[in-house]
Amino acid sequence: MDREEVDRALARLGAEHEAVETSLLALQDHAGRRLLEGAELSGTTKERWAAAEQAISLLWAHFDAYTGALATAREIRARRRSPGAAELAELTALLRDHGVTIAPGAAQASPGAAGGYPASLTGGPARLAESLKLDELVERMNRWYAEVIDVVAAADSVWSALPARIDLLAAELQRTRSLAQSVGVRPGEHPAGDDLERITAELSSLRDEVVRDPLAFWSRPAGRSRGAAPGGGTPDTARYDAAARGLEDVRREIDAVLHVRQDAEERLIRVRDVLSRADRTLGEARRARGEVLAKIAASEVPAVSGPPTALNEQLANAVDFRRRAQWHRLSPLLESLEQRAEEELLRARESLTAVTAPLAVRAELRGRLDAYKAKAARHGFAEDRILVERYDAARRLLWSAPCDLIAAEQAVLRYQRATAEVLAGPVDRPGGPGGTA
Repeated sequence: MDREEVDRALARLGAEHEAVETSLLALQDHAGRRLLEGAELSGTTKERWAAAEQAISLLWAHFDAYTGALATAREIRARRRSPGAAELAELTALLRDHGVTIAPGAAQASPGAAGGYPASLTGGPARLAESLKLDELVERMNRWYAEVIDVVAAADSVWSALPARIDLLAAELQRTRSLAQSVGVRPGEHPAGDDLERITAELSSLRDEVVRDPLAFWSRPAGRSRGAAPGGGTPDTARYDAAARGLEDVRREIDAVLHVRQDAEERLIRVRDVLSRADRTLGEARRARGEVLAKIAASEVPAVSGPPTALNEQLANAVDFRRRAQWHRLSPLLESLEQRAEEELLRARESLTAVTAPLAVRAELRGRLDAYKAKAARHGFAEDRILVERYDAARRLLWSAPCDLIAAEQAVLRYQRATAEVLAGPVDRPGGPGGTA
């Protein structure tokens, strides 16, 4: 190397030395490293941090060797303004050749393969001492530093993200638990109470695992290996997110129970009113059925069921639940009662309609008969003998008891046809408008 090449190499190596020193000092002060040193670790984190600690020792040992070699080179270069051949040869050997000798202790204190680091600086079996180029030393220190900072940064990211969020969720869980107990949502008595117990156990277990083994909760991008450059990846929050969703479901269930507590009396009154209306409607249907059987002959009249006894018993249970503040039991029962009460009222109305159908048919026939009589009278045929006879026959059937609806309908049809014939054109019949009496 000539003088200019030596000066350029010293400037470059000096800048690299400063950068490595800055990185190592930052690693010493890194919050994640301090936490890892004081934590009781387990699993993946324990394994990788043990290897990383050995790597940190190696980094400082090799940095010291690097510092000593650089200082020696600078001292040789400072001897004379223009170094001679002997100095240039010595500097060339130090700066370009294997001019750095690693101390025997540092060469043997290599991190284990399980941590992702070589068994020695060269990747082969550990040796008592090793000679390296400065560029090789820098490249290996950079690679080891990347591995160590990857472990430290990942653990710090997980510890910064998850424990605090778990604690906040646990505090919310405690508030939810207190509210749940106030409305009777307890384990073994309500599914939401069992869910609260499960979420409580999950959060406790999750926090302990995160504190002891943070790297188990570090998610790497697809295709990124452990030995890649640091950076990338996110804390794995899948279990936390599942617990948060479960707690939100429980809160919604408790809100529903609270809603029941607030308007339970009003809803019970509505249910009681609907059932009362259904009972009155069924009573009316039973009375109507007796009337139909007495007034209508040869008619199939459906039977009418009794009052909704089962629903009334459930209503009494609901009132008892409210009295004893068992809101978690009242909530589903009230929803069922509201639906079934409306169904019972609809069934009662349908029963009344089915029972009174014959009376409705008779009323319709009576209306039709009188309408055609009025129509005939408007056209001057009120005294037509045929029409009078057929009208009287239909009227006797419709106003007699019991009424034969089939015969009455036929009689009304005959009166309709006779009226239509009379109105269709002039006729010459005794008693008619154009004949003689």
